[in-house]
Amino acid sequence: MSATALAPRFFIAVVAILLFCRLAAWAFARLGQPPVVAEMVAGVLLGPSLLGAVSPRLENELFPPALKPVLYVAGQIGLVAFMFQAGHEFRSHLNRAIARTAAAVSTAGILAPLALGALLTLGAHGRVGIFVPGVAPGVTASFVAVALAITAFPMLARIITERGLAGTRYGSLALASGAIDDVVAWCLLAGVLAAATGKPKPILLAVGGAVLFALLVVYIARPLLARALGTGGTASDTQVLIVAAALFAAAWFTDEIGLYSVFGAFCLGMAMPRSPAAERAVTTISTSNRIIFLPMFFVYSGLNTRFGLLANRPLLVFSLLAVIVAVIGKFGACWLAARWAGQGQATAIRLGALMNARGLMQLIALNVGLQAGIVNSALFTALVLVALVTTLMASPALTVLDRRMPIAPEPQTPDPEPELAPASG
Repeated sequence: MSATALAPRFFIAVVAILLFCRLAAWAFARLGQPPVVAEMVAGVLLGPSLLGAVSPRLENELFPPALKPVLYVAGQIGLVAFMFQAGHEFRSHLNRAIARTAAAVSTAGILAPLALGALLTLGAHGRVGIFVPGVAPGVTASFVAVALAITAFPMLARIITERGLAGTRYGSLALASGAIDDVVAWCLLAGVLAAATGKPKPILLAVGGAVLFALLVVYIARPLLARALGTGGTASDTQVLIVAAALFAAAWFTDEIGLYSVFGAFCLGMAMPRSPAAERAVTTISTSNRIIFLPMFFVYSGLNTRFGLLANRPLLVFSLLAVIVAVIGKFGACWLAARWAGQGQATAIRLGALMNARGLMQLIALNVGLQAGIVNSALFTALVLVALVTTLMASPALTVLDRRMPIAPEPQTPDPEPELAPASG
């Protein structure tokens, strides 16, 4: 298909994507779910799991094979903007007063899913078709483990804000725990991607490139951005252009060294100065790109998700076990860690519910694995199911807890001494 013929197909596909995602957001809002959850579901419904099953011809007309690479690139723009904003928000939620509890919760929420996910995957070797030929089983197990350890930090932040808990100890603790969790998980994912090659050159390129990138961000990009943005209350067109150029340069560099664009975008977001002009630049770049381009990422993911594969009994069993392992490893471990750190039952169980959501962050990891050739359609579908189920659980769980186990918003206080709180707390 020529570029001239592809352009109108792209435009009508974008119309269908944006309208359907907006309709889904409206419907899911009535169920108490944030828009990003609706967009995740909408992306799957527009793929072979529903539209392709009901009307394969219509799916092929809307999303011909030649359009998929275009949707991937357009979706990357939305992802880069989204992760840029997530990195900026991460920095603003750092809080030393709750660091000890947040570290305990995030550590438990990483180690338990890592161990359980690796054991589940290795146990499935030779029984379930989730392994890619030529990829070591240990690499696949490591990837699944990291995918289950991820937390949907941006969605967690949105839920906290919408419920008016951003200034409370509980809200800040949840945000800090989720942020630490994701930073560690992304670093582990980078290690898995580097190890997947089995050759020293890509690993050295990734490690050396990451060190060079960190130095460039800290010693060049950060001071230059601080000088360019200054302390003004608004960001000019030139300032927004400078930030956008730095953002896409960071995405390009991390893509080239094998760590993918999302890493560069997140790190640059963390390096942005704290000033009104910087806030305005981040909002200007992130908001429109996220609204327009991010839904294309969800649809691209949906086109690679085939829930019809779950008719295969071994894959279905693996998928259900993965959901159970994901919930136990994240919800259960974070709840226990919060209790050990001295949090009451009401706070601890809410932390577990929030940290359990994987959301968009896991979808990003899955697409990275798919592009790297270490994830096949069966494993992709199984882990998309995990992402959807655990994300859909979060808001309803909090609503039920608010009714049955209310917690009064309290100002932040220093961490208590680690001790197990009474069971009735």
